[in-house]
Amino acid sequence: MKKPNLIDYIFLTVLALIWASAFFNIKIATYSYGPLTIAFLRIFLGTLPVVFLCFVKKIKIEAFSKDWYWFASIGLINLIIPFFAIAYGVKNLQSNLAAILMASTPLSATLLAHFFTKNEKINFFKVLGILIGFSGIIYLFSDDLLINENNIFSAIVILIGSTFYVIGGLITLKISYKRNENVTASILIWGTIILFPIMIFTEQPWNLTPRIDSTLSVIYLGIVSTGIAWMMRFRILKKNGLVFQSQVAYLIPIFGIILGYIFLKEIITLKVLFSVIAVIIGIYFVRKSMN
Repeated sequence: MKKPNLIDYIFLTVLALIWASAFFNIKIATYSYGPLTIAFLRIFLGTLPVVFLCFVKKIKIEAFSKDWYWFASIGLINLIIPFFAIAYGVKNLQSNLAAILMASTPLSATLLAHFFTKNEKINFFKVLGILIGFSGIIYLFSDDLLINENNIFSAIVILIGSTFYVIGGLITLKISYKRNENVTASILIWGTIILFPIMIFTEQPWNLTPRIDSTLSVIYLGIVSTGIAWMMRFRILKKNGLVFQSQVAYLIPIFGIILGYIFLKEIITLKVLFSVIAVIIGIYFVRKSMN
């Protein structure tokens, strides 16, 4: 891989901004839509630009090939469950807290990879990173001003959702020989197929009278935060590799806090700041162990 230049860092920063902006947009979307409807629209709208990219690049989409069950499983575990969990949890929490909780994903991935992969075993720096990072998450739960008996379950649901992101990533390793664009398009297609009847039966979205801001947020979540963001991720992975792309994890909770304050006037307490610092330090030590 070539040494990253200024343009590469700009792409990485923009990707982090887009993914971080998803949290306050999910919060706005919950003003009018249920969590299943948000998840469905996000997946469906996210499918469009990715499928278009495959068409332009003449990449075969294998959603209904002999490996369909892998795509369907990943669509359920890596898209439907996390997207639903975030939308469900954010309804009762500040969006900046969701950004911090989801930032624990690299820590969960490190822990699970030790047990389910052959070449990513725990070492001193990984243990140190996991302990520091998760201590920040635990400390965040002690912030009674923002997390209390009325919404602690929502926070736990988001943490569970982040774990399913990791599980989905581990399953994706089973088909890692396939092109990223094909895999992403295929799991988005299956996510749409699986979630549509569940959403229709459970939330009956035709009865909604959505606000304009909620609808715009859902459109943004699907096309930009899901579809376009994934295509940007492909560009970074191909040009700069996984290690460079993984640095986005440092920026998302920071941007999530800033954007939540700017757009929703969310409270930023000292415990929130200490928690995000601990998470970032934890991720740093985990990444350091891979050098």
